[in-house]
Amino acid sequence: MEQILRAEYPRPQFVRAEWMTLNGVWDFGFDEEIYDHRIRVPFTYESKLSGIDTREFHDSVWYRRVFEIPKHWKGQRIILHFGAVDYACSVVVNGNNVMRHVGGQSSFAADITEYVQDGENELKVWVRDYHKELDIVRGKQFWKEQSESIFYTASTGIWQSVWIEPVSSSHISKMRITPLLDEKSVKFSYEVEQFAGCTLETEISFDGREAGSFAVKLHHRRGEFTIRIEEEALGCWNTVEDLTWSPEHPRLFDVVFTLKDEGNVKDLVRSYFGLRKVSVENGKFLLNNRPYYQKLLLDQGYWPDGLLTAPSDEAFVRDIEIAREMGFNGVRKHQKVEDPRFLYHADKMGFLVWGEMASGYHYSERLVQDTVNEWMHEIERDYNHPCIIVWTPLNESWGVLEAAHSSRQQHFCEAMYSLIKALDDTRLVIDNDGWEHARTDMLTIHDYEARKEVLAGRYGSMEHILREQPAGRALYAGKGGYRNEPVLVTEFGGISFQKDENEGWGYSAADSEEDFVRRYRDVVQPLLESEYVQGFCYTQITDVEQEINGLYTYDRNPKVNPERIRKINEGVFGEDTEA
Repeated sequence: MEQILRAEYPRPQFVRAEWMTLNGVWDFGFDEEIYDHRIRVPFTYESKLSGIDTREFHDSVWYRRVFEIPKHWKGQRIILHFGAVDYACSVVVNGNNVMRHVGGQSSFAADITEYVQDGENELKVWVRDYHKELDIVRGKQFWKEQSESIFYTASTGIWQSVWIEPVSSSHISKMRITPLLDEKSVKFSYEVEQFAGCTLETEISFDGREAGSFAVKLHHRRGEFTIRIEEEALGCWNTVEDLTWSPEHPRLFDVVFTLKDEGNVKDLVRSYFGLRKVSVENGKFLLNNRPYYQKLLLDQGYWPDGLLTAPSDEAFVRDIEIAREMGFNGVRKHQKVEDPRFLYHADKMGFLVWGEMASGYHYSERLVQDTVNEWMHEIERDYNHPCIIVWTPLNESWGVLEAAHSSRQQHFCEAMYSLIKALDDTRLVIDNDGWEHARTDMLTIHDYEARKEVLAGRYGSMEHILREQPAGRALYAGKGGYRNEPVLVTEFGGISFQKDENEGWGYSAADSEEDFVRRYRDVVQPLLESEYVQGFCYTQITDVEQEINGLYTYDRNPKVNPERIRKINEGVFGEDTEA
């Protein structure tokens, strides 16, 4: 029997009981529709786990497989889901063109009910990926066949799960969950297909105890309602803090949505939420209305055998575990929209996430349109995850290389900020992480200075912070300027230390474990001791290909005892930072 990797449920924020994975071995071909290879989905052909493992560029690839619809699904609508396909694709079912999708980071789905039949069905996916075009959303994927510098192996084609599910003609198509911490309430915004005569019932529970419920008779396809959390019924809550989600206490409420038509269940969806609030007040970053220091890791989301695709669900859990063991409370997912399974585990384990879109590199109308479209899909898909506290549409002026003096590119930065705020005003937005901010909720700075005394001076006063340009780039662009935003250093360190056969580089270099720990202490201590810095993001959690500047190797082995890193993160700066 075929061993299927990544067979876990792909959409943990919106769970139905019936579904079927289409991950596994597919027919595959390069360039033309000739299926002379076999590939393991959802791993791209560039990865070892795909079974192909070649770094050759092919701008066009083909997938094919057959599947059967379970007999007890008969009479229901059949929805085909793709987690992500890089970059543009056409989907064909039994010779019928079902849909076309553009964007390598976003999930998408199609109703294929009219195209499926009893017995075997043929599914084809034709993918186009423009490896050398620099104005598409590509992230860290390099435009050369061999990775170098800060860029890594490209990923072409299907790289997140493919699956199908049955739904009734009357079903819940969307559910947005907005926590209202100050009101001890939660708002639900819904969309329902074929709603006539239906009632939508919502039941909230915590640890098996009822925490609120509501039923609404549907008169429109879309609507919203708010439920107050009945803390008295839970029996153990004393203050609002006892209700909240945080890295220290990742409390989650379970929700069941049931769509009924004259008492008959038409759809049942399970979800969850966390009561969590993110805000900035008087120049302070607040989590649940209290100042909170963010200790983040830069996380590229790459694995040696799977590249952009994690080899297993357990790999997500392990990455969160090793970060927490070292005293970090979150990650900045870098240049990648991560698999929802990672976000699910971050929700469950208590782990902050900055969501970031992959960037293009050359500015164009296509880049603007594709970036906007992908961001709209990303916010819709991952809005309900409490772990996500920040959205970051752009990084280091990639795609807006002339932002310092181009009003057009400055307008794009401002527009992305405003667009995301219009879609989601519950989170903070960093318009252009690192420098040349046009409009931002926090002043984020990238600074790879390795000398302790320089960092101490640079972050010893707001005058020095605003005056200096660590990368030779102004912190603000155009009419932008400091407006009392919280200050965070969101890339720094990057200390290389070779611990296995992989050679590479970093922004500074250590030659022993003791030297590595000393260098780490030298870059972290000035930030923790600064009264103006409210958080940091260290580069990075693991080595990635030729970058050997991780705290762990690419194979997820620690370079030094993780407890030594934890002690420094907790402010223990003695020379004897031993476990």
